[in-house]
Amino acid sequence: MKAEIITIGDEILIGQITDTNSAYICKQLNTIGIDVYQITSVQDDKKHILKALKEAEHNADIILMTGGLGPTKDDNTKETLATYFNDKLVMDDSVLENIHRIFDNYLHRPVTEINRNQALVLNKAQVLHNPFGTAPGLLITHNKKLFFSLPGVPYEMKNMVQQEVLPIISKRINRPFIIHKTLLTYGMGESIIAERLSSWEDKLPKGFKLAYLPNVNGVRLRLTGKSENLNLLQKNMELLETELKSLVSDVFTGYENNGEIEQLTGTLLKEKNYTLATAESCTGGAVAARITSVSGASVYFKGAVVSYHKTIKTEILKVPQDLIDKFTVVSEPVAKAMAIGIKNLYKTDAAIGITGNAGPTTDDTDESVGIVYIAVALKENVWVEKYNFGQPRIRVIEKSVFKALEMLKTMLLSEPPKSHF
Repeated sequence: MKAEIITIGDEILIGQITDTNSAYICKQLNTIGIDVYQITSVQDDKKHILKALKEAEHNADIILMTGGLGPTKDDNTKETLATYFNDKLVMDDSVLENIHRIFDNYLHRPVTEINRNQALVLNKAQVLHNPFGTAPGLLITHNKKLFFSLPGVPYEMKNMVQQEVLPIISKRINRPFIIHKTLLTYGMGESIIAERLSSWEDKLPKGFKLAYLPNVNGVRLRLTGKSENLNLLQKNMELLETELKSLVSDVFTGYENNGEIEQLTGTLLKEKNYTLATAESCTGGAVAARITSVSGASVYFKGAVVSYHKTIKTEILKVPQDLIDKFTVVSEPVAKAMAIGIKNLYKTDAAIGITGNAGPTTDDTDESVGIVYIAVALKENVWVEKYNFGQPRIRVIEKSVFKALEMLKTMLLSEPPKSHF
């Protein structure tokens, strides 16, 4: 059973926004055993949409469209769908009622004719309720295939996928079982791991495959199994997972489904009833942003100081000026002083201090581009490490964030290392 996603909107094609909707839909469909065959992005143009629909109908059993359902003249999706399915648009009373509810309760202004037109739906379509917006979703069954049209606003689309799309597909279509196991590795390149696993990968049983997913934080190994027999699938997955883990045991760091690094550290902080603060220079608050991306982080995260200029280090974090004069701002002593300084300022149990050269210039330091010092303080202990993350700038920042949280996790999980000073 295959699906295709069509994203509609000029804003995607000119790079004005990033298409996060497709990634979300792919992930959700995969949980119910549906493979995505292709993702297509087209302009909000009748000719292009019609062509994409025709190709998608030929390729897939389920077609999901997002975008193009707004009230303005540049949103042509519904009219184009009416043409494709030889249908007409009619006013839907339930959708119009929802529009009035939103305008009365939240927008506090009259419903215009343009807004009323969003209640126009295909006569033969099943209307999918959108409680968070004025554009309804639509389901058209045509030639035994399912066509979904959803709004492009991410939070509206996500709710409709969960409440409407997945239940409908699950009820109407028989699907195989799919299980993923993703192992995380660090410290070895993709090609070296692939060479090590080559013979094992060649012997994988039918329905199983291995994918290599490299990023700045290491290589993820995603083992996927698909079968109509759930018990057999689970048994084989358990066996293969054990084999794979043993083959990469020297670089294995955990499982992706245990949560991202910021979730894992947050859980550990909550379990220990610890609080955390960060002092960041070259990362510009990226560590704090990653931490606070987790719902409920306020339980353990007190705050951050972005000490980009050295006066903030000395005046706010109380890093001694003579320390900076002697070692420069990019140094082990300064990273340690930043961690201790923010820990004392916010009165926390744990703290992170980061200073480095993200590039492309080195400013007034002795270290080269890519050098980063990370200090993690926990109670009375401080652990400081020097890293060379190379270039470009974004790589240095991303790797610094991950490594800082990884160091914090290590200290929380084990007896903290002794101070390096």
